[in-house]
This record gives sequence, C-alpha cells and structure tokens, in this order.
Amino acid sequence: MKKLLFGAFALGLMSACNTTTESTENLTDNVATSVASRRSCPSEEIRANLLANDADAKARYVALENGTEKFIQARKAGRVNADGSVDIPVVVNVLYKTTAENVSDARIAEQIAVLNADYAGTNTDASKIPSEFSGVKAGDTKVRFHLIKTVRKSTTKTKWGTNDAMKKSSTGGIDATTPSSYFNIWVVGNMGGILGYATFPESSGLWNDGVVIAAPYFGKTGATSPYNLGRTATHEVGHYLNLRHIWGDANCGSDLVTDTPTQTGANYGKPTYPLMNTCGGVSRSVMFMNYMDYVDDAAMFMFSAGQKDRMQAVLTSTGARKGLRNL
Repeated sequence: MKKLLFGAFALGLMSACNTTTESTENLTDNVATSVASRRSCPSEEIRANLLANDADAKARYVALENGTEKFIQARKAGRVNADGSVDIPVVVNVLYKTTAENVSDARIAEQIAVLNADYAGTNTDASKIPSEFSGVKAGDTKVRFHLIKTVRKSTTKTKWGTNDAMKKSSTGGIDATTPSSYFNIWVVGNMGGILGYATFPESSGLWNDGVVIAAPYFGKTGATSPYNLGRTATHEVGHYLNLRHIWGDANCGSDLVTDTPTQTGANYGKPTYPLMNTCGGVSRSVMFMNYMDYVDDAAMFMFSAGQKDRMQAVLTSTGARKGLRNL
C-alpha cells in the first residue's frame, strides 16, 4: 500500500503545480488573457497551505483520511454496501465580463453531461483503456450530477486568482448556495495559466467549498483546445471527492490509492501507451490516461477502482460529504 506521512506530503505539495504560464500570486485586474500552455491545478498547493496554517482543518483532514481507510477496509471485508451511489445537486455560479465568459445554459448542460459520462464510465473513449489497466478500472463510480440552478453575475473584473474572491459577494463574487448540501461550481473568466482548482472534503460546508473553472476550459462547445472536452471539471471534481494527483505531487509520490502505478511526476500532452517509468526499482507503464494526471483532455479517460473507493467513502451517510445525499 502506498503511504505518505503528513509532513512530507505538505512539504511536497508546496512546490507542486508550477507549470502555468505565469505565477498565481498577486494577480491583478488589468492583465491580458493568457492561455495555459500546460494543464495546471493548484488545488493541492492551496490545500497544503490550509493544512499548514489551520489546526482545525488539519484535524478534519486526519479524521477524513482515517475514515476513508476504515471504509475501504470495511468494503474489503464485505461490511459496507458496495453501491455507494449518490446523485449530487449542482449549482453553477457564472461570473462574466464578456459574452464569451457568460457560458450558455446549453454549455452548462454539456458540462454536466460530461461529468455524468466520465463518472459513470460511459464516456466513449473508455474503450481506449489499455488491457493492462482494464482489470482495475472503476467503471461506474456510482456518482451522478444534476443541475439545480444557475446564478449569473456581471463583473468588471478582468482577472481572477486562487484567493477565492469569486466565492464572496463582498469581493465581487457570488456567495455559495448552502455548500453543505449543494456542490457549487464557479465559472470565471481569465485565470492566467490556471484551468481550475478545487477544495477537498475537509472544507465541506465552508463558505469557499466547491470548484472553480476558467470559462475557456468549461464544457466543450467553444472551449479552448487541448482542454475542450470538459475534463478540467472532471479532474477538479475528483479533488472535491478526495482524489489526489496520481503522482502524489512528489517524485514517485503516493496518491493513497493502491491500484494506480507509482510515477515520477505529472504527464502532459498526449502520451503514447506504454509510457515506461521507474519508481522503487520497478519499471512499468504509468496510468497517464487517469483523470487525475495532467495530460490533455483527449488523453484522459479513466478512474481506477481504488479511486472509486475514496470517492464513495466521502459520500456515505457518515462521510465528509454526506450532506450531498440529502436532496
């Protein structure tokens, strides 16, 4: 089993996600839009900062991971319902300055459909999963999404950072709709080289809980290639449901999932299988097509069974995101 001590985990994450075209710090309102040259997700780095500075959040994190491990062991022992299905109610909050940023209802529906296909394992490109990994593919994760409402707000802001300003009306954003019971997505305009970011389950119910996606990478129609198949949301929702980057944000790090091969780091672009990698003296192909890697949208198309267990753990009646089961 992959193991990772908290201290090493936090230190490793602080240097992660630095592949954007510019820094995410000190973002101003008057900078021209830049396009992400490589997929980048600062969710883990933001989380590490939270855990390093908030003792209550760290305690929730420890409890969350202990509960997740107990759930997985109980599943293996046949003491937990294997279904674990839940239909998550979604609120989409759109902040726009231009017409292009004001994503249409059709595009929102399109993104919800992508999430449902990817999490049900019915995505058409699932047929590309190599036979080496077909035995550990998640298939249907038993997670579904349905749109409850869309909230729209015009803004004069031309750039957004990762400081959660879009999540508070007092800073020009939109307040979350009951985040303990609804999954909130914020769609914003330019975020520099950032495609999106998410909060992890230890933030469940807090004012900033949810996922942020830059409008150019939301949905499919009109989205910016090579991130135009809706997989940025699939990746960030994975974090929201307690999945980590598959390489553990460290050289040969751990994502706390036993059936995802250990790898030296993130992968980008459209790799060709097999993509050989050596960690701990073991050489094998990595699972670069996993949604929690950094490859292009067209190159990612699976979750693993171990990742499914982690998602189900937070959605049980006693899990960190149990409130999502109430509607």
